[in-house]
Amino acid sequence: MPRKAQTESVADLHAAPGGTAAVDRALTLLAAFQAGDRALTLGQLAERTGLYKSTALRLLASLEHSRLIQKLEDGRYALGAEIARLHGIYAASFSLEQVVVPVLRALVATTGESAAYHVPQGDSRLCLYRVDSPHPIRDHIRAGDLLPAGRGSGGRVLSAFSSAAATVADASERVLLDRIRQQGYYAASGDRLADVAGVSAPVFRADGQLAAAVTLTMPANRYTDAHIPAVLLAARELSGRVG
Repeated sequence: MPRKAQTESVADLHAAPGGTAAVDRALTLLAAFQAGDRALTLGQLAERTGLYKSTALRLLASLEHSRLIQKLEDGRYALGAEIARLHGIYAASFSLEQVVVPVLRALVATTGESAAYHVPQGDSRLCLYRVDSPHPIRDHIRAGDLLPAGRGSGGRVLSAFSSAAATVADASERVLLDRIRQQGYYAASGDRLADVAGVSAPVFRADGQLAAAVTLTMPANRYTDAHIPAVLLAARELSGRVG
């Protein structure tokens, strides 16, 4: 009879509803690899996943058989060739629109306001995707519009999390960008257009680099801080899924 772990493993803490425990545990072994890891020892894998070494060994045998994991000559484990094959299929079929637009639609359904996805574009920012509010009174930015890089809630967020933020010369601007990074979002009224308010949060790639900003806009008289959690949730849902 298997021993009961004194502390729950990562898989047990984040088990898939209706899923299979063994599959959850095997997937945590794959997820244990982080940026910069070439290979990991059995001990490192057990520590990162919270699994007993004996359990990890059995799961690694199955992953190795499927070429998702390879065992190196020094006894350490590395990701296998099957990972590269699956990544190639995923990359060929990936559609950013199919990832982003459903999240924007859900944000609009939750808040009743307009949602957009902005990406850096040289000295500007590009509204790549946009889902309009059902309200007849709204701002009328469209997908494909270029907007100021450092103005509006989306522009401020892209500036705050960009690599160039540290080189900003204006002291008051540096203070604002520092505050945005600390709180993880920016909400403002009249920052780019009078009587228009917005809330934005950063979206990050899987490597932790800035990818975009999710922005919710509305007339200033409809603004409420209650929209902030929904914007943050949308940004979290997209982070790691976009390139």
